[in-house]
Amino acid sequence: MSKQIAVRIPDALAASLEDLVSTGRFETRAEAFRVALEALIEAERRRRVGELIADGYHRLPQDDEEVDAARLAAIRSIEEEPW
Repeated sequence: MSKQIAVRIPDALAASLEDLVSTGRFETRAEAFRVALEALIEAERRRRVGELIADGYHRLPQDDEEVDAARLAAIRSIEEEPW
């Protein structure tokens, strides 16, 4: 199922959208809008998850021992990289 919506955008944005379609980046304006909207929704989802993670650390902060263990684990994982 899908829903059709009408959107008004400034002329400059419409011209840029037409360029994306005419150069073949997207087949249609609708496809470009869908891709952009999906990217926006995903970015917002990730932002909310980040806020929830930060909230968790504020509510239950790590102690010095946990921070040191995480730092050492990060150093070890970097040292194990083949670069």
